[in-house]
Amino acid sequence: MQALAAIDRGSASPGELRAAEWGAGRLREAGAAGVRTQPFRYQRTIAERGVPHLAAGLAAARAGGAAGAALAAAALVSFELDFGGRVQWLRKLVPAGDGANAIGRLPAPGGEARRTLVLVAHHDAAHTGIGWRNPELIGYGTGDRVRALLGRPPDPDTMDSPSTAPKLAFAAIAAGGMLGSRALRAAGGAVLAASVALSLDVARSPAVPGASDNATGVAGVLALVERFAAEPLDEGTEVIALLTGAEESGMGGMAEWLRTEGAALDPRRTLVLGLDTLGAGEPIVVRAEGSIVPWRYRSEDLDWADRGAARAGVEPPRRVQLGGWTDPLLAVHAGLPTISLLSADGNRFTNYHQPTDTPERVDWDSVAACLHLAEGIAREWSGATA
Repeated sequence: MQALAAIDRGSASPGELRAAEWGAGRLREAGAAGVRTQPFRYQRTIAERGVPHLAAGLAAARAGGAAGAALAAAALVSFELDFGGRVQWLRKLVPAGDGANAIGRLPAPGGEARRTLVLVAHHDAAHTGIGWRNPELIGYGTGDRVRALLGRPPDPDTMDSPSTAPKLAFAAIAAGGMLGSRALRAAGGAVLAASVALSLDVARSPAVPGASDNATGVAGVLALVERFAAEPLDEGTEVIALLTGAEESGMGGMAEWLRTEGAALDPRRTLVLGLDTLGAGEPIVVRAEGSIVPWRYRSEDLDWADRGAARAGVEPPRRVQLGGWTDPLLAVHAGLPTISLLSADGNRFTNYHQPTDTPERVDWDSVAACLHLAEGIAREWSGATA
């Protein structure tokens, strides 16, 4: 893990390519077969696709009227679909860099693969920025303020999202255009202008070491591959180890793998298990991602986490709504049974997207607890579907 954290591995960068080669080498050492890297083209930061959406909103604020309202509404829908990885139509029109996944496989004991467990962890690291060092600037706390206005208490199982403030700004501009309110358009425009500045700052800022987010997840996949190579899952269960690139800029590596290989998997015989940010507190699983209109995981899939916890002899993990995204969300969109396993300190990640996300600050007890749960989930699912 320390070796990976030492690589400057921003999304779709030369460092990410080095990280993919490193991951491939470690997968071979862990006992995986057919190990290879999978190259792709994708954006280096979320700003490459985010800023055009924000600029469209600013244009809508300036235009006003029905045309401005329609533009703001269209920008909001496109922004939401892009943020959740559902439709990223801009990815082929804006600048991109070279990224890569590392992929390996443990063949099913007995030869015939009747079930497939996909272990996923991203190996790239996020860019920092003024907004990440001062989270209130990118909207953290907005969710609780909105809930307070609605007379609702804070929700400890819902994390704030950096997308909430821009989404509300798009909506304010659309409403201002329809109602003829310059004040609403001006307020929304001010928020979007600030979002542009903060996005550009992130784009020009360096990548963080990414020890907890997500060298721990990569280390977790490698440890599980090594364990399952020595002590295989039930007969007929193959394991795919997928170390993805460009997660931090919008799940680019996961999208590439799903497009080229994952689409062939049978949802009735597949479980995708993502490991991300394992060294930040108690184990949690994601029940939804995004804000305002979140993308939800299926409860019947999350039930496997509870069964895995029972097998491992631990408490069921808390189910949390994330404000951002994890790679497994794209597997949900693809119709595959999916669990995204992370860790959190209350409703936050420690040292999140900070230069302080270094190996010595990782909570190793948290990592161990998450891996214990992950193995319980894998073995319970493998045995129960035999």
